[in-house]
Amino acid sequence: MVLSACALNSSSSKETSESKSKKVDNAAGVVSTESKKYEATDLSALPDKTKARKDTFIAGISAPGGVFLPYFYENGWDGNATDPIFAPLVNLDEEGKPVGILAENWDVSDDQLTYTFHLRKNLKFSDGTPLTADDVAFTLTLLHDPAYAGYQDISLAAIKGGKDYKEGKAKSIEGIKVIDPTTIEITTEKVNAKSLLLLGGQILSKAYYGKDYQYGKLDYLKDLYSKPMGAGPYKFEKYVPGQEIRYEANENYYAGKPKTKHLIYKIIDSTTSLQLFETGELDYAGFSADEDTVEQLKSLGFASIQTGPVNDFGFIYINNTRPQFKDKEVRQALIYGLDRQKIVDVKFKGFGQVANIPVSPVSWAYNDEGVNKYEFNADKAKDLLEKAGWKVGLNGIREKDGKKLIIHYLTSKADDPVIPIAKENYQDIGIKFEPEIMDFNALVSKLSDKDYDLATVSTSQILDPSDPVEELATNHPNNSAGYSNPKVDELIQKGLSTLDIEKRKEIYHELYKELGKDPAFILVHYRQSAKAISGQIEGLNPDNYTGISSSLPNISIKK
Repeated sequence: MVLSACALNSSSSKETSESKSKKVDNAAGVVSTESKKYEATDLSALPDKTKARKDTFIAGISAPGGVFLPYFYENGWDGNATDPIFAPLVNLDEEGKPVGILAENWDVSDDQLTYTFHLRKNLKFSDGTPLTADDVAFTLTLLHDPAYAGYQDISLAAIKGGKDYKEGKAKSIEGIKVIDPTTIEITTEKVNAKSLLLLGGQILSKAYYGKDYQYGKLDYLKDLYSKPMGAGPYKFEKYVPGQEIRYEANENYYAGKPKTKHLIYKIIDSTTSLQLFETGELDYAGFSADEDTVEQLKSLGFASIQTGPVNDFGFIYINNTRPQFKDKEVRQALIYGLDRQKIVDVKFKGFGQVANIPVSPVSWAYNDEGVNKYEFNADKAKDLLEKAGWKVGLNGIREKDGKKLIIHYLTSKADDPVIPIAKENYQDIGIKFEPEIMDFNALVSKLSDKDYDLATVSTSQILDPSDPVEELATNHPNNSAGYSNPKVDELIQKGLSTLDIEKRKEIYHELYKELGKDPAFILVHYRQSAKAISGQIEGLNPDNYTGISSSLPNISIKK
């Protein structure tokens, strides 16, 4: 799982459109997928800094780590930063349906094992060099290299011969066949619901990223992390750590040079993003929705506003490799003993709900019927801890085998409401809770090394219901929770082994029930966001699957 990437009362404001809403029952009340839009009403109120920009669009981004290469970053903000630079063969539209980008179209064989991609004619990378099927083959080969240890688990696609290549038994991958410069055929060995997106991801230039490639040696790519070059709508210009990432429109983009010449991702602190938007430092910013923020944005007059559910969820990792967390009763007690509703109320002020299953309510797979919802129950938590052998000792802290139940909690937010609530809740059930606030990238590093007890994160945008649960598979390379459950392993695979959505719904519902019995982490919240767009910006349509990246080529500034 790539962590924490985002999609990046006034009488003068009026609600101009409202989408159809869907509501489903949830223990915390009603989960609403309703979205609302409010158009800007007074462009004369635009800040002078905004009016002065004639060819530049500025959006906020939180904490990039500087690894600007698809498949190799660990920080989801780097994913946001690379999206303008690298184009995929296939992407998702605003409804989550696949659409061709670099691929004009594709064919899938009757047995659903062979994919043939037909690339658009005359594709080029931003440096003017041709983009061909050879680049697609190189990208997929790189992901099979034994030295590759990134977030993309290409083995899920089961390309024929991929395992042999990875193990050094073959010098090429049998299932990858370049038919001609615009056609590539990829044969897989098992049906996988995610194969289309796995095979149709962002394309790397063989000439640029493969010129120094040697099997089993990928360290050379680190020198190119800060020098990205792709076939997306924008080309990389400059990265100033802690300040901004600058881009320039790519004249070689397949759909034509973007309408707005310059793109800037300004690195911001979430506590200052509203102020920066108000003063014209940003053309676009996303906020955790709350009534005060929405009303303040409306009062500006120059802001177009969208509110609605975010296609992610927030949770707290539990390090299942720690001895004290191996018993599921302890993990269950951590959930029962935490007032998650209070956390949601404090954090989102009516614009969030308690999460009970690891998928967003906007997903077709959402179904929490019959799932243990772990409503706050301190007495139940105490009973479970007693059952697991943790007895109350000196100072009210539970002990077992001479070890005190002390939990270290990692967060990147100084105002994290989990801290005061968990301190009080866990003290009540005999657990000492010790928070530590750190830089987000340092937190990600500790997760990767399993050097933590509890750590709070949010998922990236969920493209498929398998995304948030795949890493829970016992042998997954990015199993940061250190979780292992044979039944969960089986259901994860079953959920990917059919393209039939109705069958997949049933499988994921069963998986959610099993995770309710044997929890891997503490689910905390679903949230809504408020997205603010400067009224002079046209063509920007943030969605729940690609954020703002799909809109970037179409953004223009009203004259």
